[in-house]
Amino acid sequence: MQNQFFVSMFSDGFFYFRAMETVVSGIRSTGNLHLGNYFGAVKNFVQMQNEYNCFFFIADYHSLTTHPNPANLHGSVRQVMVEYLAAGIDPEKSTIYIQSDVPEVTELYLLLNMNAYLGELQRATSFKDKVRANPDNVNAGLLTYPTLMAADILIHRATKVPVGKDQEQHLEMTRTFGNRFNKMYGQDYFPESFAFNFGSKLIKVPGLDGKGKMGKSEGEGNAIFLADKPDVIRKKVMRALTDSGPAEPNAKKPDYIQNLFDLMKLVSTKETVKHFDDAWKDCTIRYGDLKKQLGEDMVTFLTPVREKIEDIAANESYLRQVARHGAAKARESAQKTIQDVREIIGIKRF
Repeated sequence: MQNQFFVSMFSDGFFYFRAMETVVSGIRSTGNLHLGNYFGAVKNFVQMQNEYNCFFFIADYHSLTTHPNPANLHGSVRQVMVEYLAAGIDPEKSTIYIQSDVPEVTELYLLLNMNAYLGELQRATSFKDKVRANPDNVNAGLLTYPTLMAADILIHRATKVPVGKDQEQHLEMTRTFGNRFNKMYGQDYFPESFAFNFGSKLIKVPGLDGKGKMGKSEGEGNAIFLADKPDVIRKKVMRALTDSGPAEPNAKKPDYIQNLFDLMKLVSTKETVKHFDDAWKDCTIRYGDLKKQLGEDMVTFLTPVREKIEDIAANESYLRQVARHGAAKARESAQKTIQDVREIIGIKRF
């Protein structure tokens, strides 16, 4: 396993060397990051970079399954890079890179596909969901999405992957592909990777449409983006789905109402959440007041991030420097893995 090491001195006066575990995660370059991306992944990224050997990438290859316009693709990659930096990821502490800048990923993707079976790929929940949602766009990239994700992780031989709950099955498949390679070639080369979160459980951030998780593909009104202006945030929250209110005290909240409370828990004080929860329980809740408070708390939370986004986006030379620096660091790690894998498989130069 590829490790970095750091030194610490304990009270006995001796220095100790400890290996830093490798963390890998990425976000698809399909537009602005939203609160789901932030709380599901990026917030963890910022915490991890002081304790782990971190690789955080922008997954532009993954976004090709939806055939983005070339100009939009480039702009989206740039925007995610900006928002990574604005959210607090430090390119001096972490390796921030663009997936397509590391061609070794695609070679490992090819090699893993040779040992990935049609049945297991077709059973992936994400694949079945995409087929139902877009029956006219069932491409091979969607089918082998878990294999490419596995290549992203295994190329750096990572053991920790900070992802949302919806990606747990893909991580399980990554372990399957890595272990299958180890068994097939009689090696103990790829370590197992597991979901990692500083909290007690993985976070699934709900959307404003009341139907499921926050996401870019569900429409602009479903997500609160890190770069949204205050008035845009307020309008989106005010349009969130509600009803006429509870009919009896202590009633169970419908999913779309629970979603609003779950969002409030992320950006509001405990006292604010308790106030509206008590109002729900005794049937005095006013949804207009709840949504106004939620909107203002989201504005307060996101304003510092939005201001940083605007500043960093104006510094083109800095962004190019970050991209080049990250690509070099990521390729150094990836080239070592590919060299080892080729040797293990028997692909050797004459």
